[in-house]
Amino acid sequence: MDFIGANILSVSQFERGDIDRIFAVADTMGPFARREKVTRVLEGAILGNMFLEPSTRTRLSFGAAFNLLGGTVRETVGVTARSMAKGESLYDTARVLSGYSDVICMRHPQEGSVAEFAAASRVPVVNGGDGANEHPTQALLDLYTIRRELEGHGRTLDNFRIAMIGDLKHGRTVHSLCKLLCLFQDVQIALVSPPELAMPEAVVEKLRAAGHKVTVSDQLETSIAQVDIVYSTRIQEERFASQEEANLYRGRFRLNREIFTRFAQPNTVIMHPLPRDSRAEANELDTDLNEHPSLAIFRQTDNGLLVRMALFAMLLGVEDKVDQYAHEVRWHARRHPV
Repeated sequence: MDFIGANILSVSQFERGDIDRIFAVADTMGPFARREKVTRVLEGAILGNMFLEPSTRTRLSFGAAFNLLGGTVRETVGVTARSMAKGESLYDTARVLSGYSDVICMRHPQEGSVAEFAAASRVPVVNGGDGANEHPTQALLDLYTIRRELEGHGRTLDNFRIAMIGDLKHGRTVHSLCKLLCLFQDVQIALVSPPELAMPEAVVEKLRAAGHKVTVSDQLETSIAQVDIVYSTRIQEERFASQEEANLYRGRFRLNREIFTRFAQPNTVIMHPLPRDSRAEANELDTDLNEHPSLAIFRQTDNGLLVRMALFAMLLGVEDKVDQYAHEVRWHARRHPV
């Protein structure tokens, strides 16, 4: 695809070569994410962050990625303080706010809303999550993390094994990741959830049509026994009709050090899109794994900076100019590797 000026709305836009290009650019962003160097390549550019649904990591990651390229961020958070609460349409909002920004990142609780907004926008729009539909940049950073973790074990994105666990019905991160996996070969995928929260059948059929081996189960222990990646997700309580309904499933699939040691292979990588629910009644990914070398959830969030920086650079056509506007940092920046 031609990235300059494009919207990023769905992982369905990408071909395998596009993924390779994004990841190649992301690989060059490490010195800037680690604060070893500073670039001003996007000096004067403005990112409009429109998050009409709660977000911490995604919103801050988008903003930090744009700042690290030298751009400025303007934010709108929540719908109640906005003109939309007064009845303004997505069309009108897009026409106005795209006059104030060079790129807009948007999260909205309704499926398809970001695409509707993008159709009226005068600048590129990046989908930061639309309801239970998709979260394309999360899927990209997840896949980038999987690639980096597998490389450490001499593996590739073809012919690896992954277990996805939790609320697969409402989890937009796993929906998007599964669609991306269809670009690769011979992936074995175990889908682990209560039957009521199973992966949508359309996604399962898409995986099988791509030639992947897919198993569906509600048994955590046996499903993580022979995989390279364990990808855990939380119960998406905001997608349920009531808190009581969500509570029916909370804590059903708990991964802790004891279960991991007993059933998973030692080098199995543990991932989670965050936030993880650490309340006692849920505890889906136990804090006793925090220091385990297989826990990649914080490497995952660090990788989000690299991927989102790459996308911004490509959308604005400056991916080959980043070093041209770079200099060394002028402060002490102590960072773990990114």
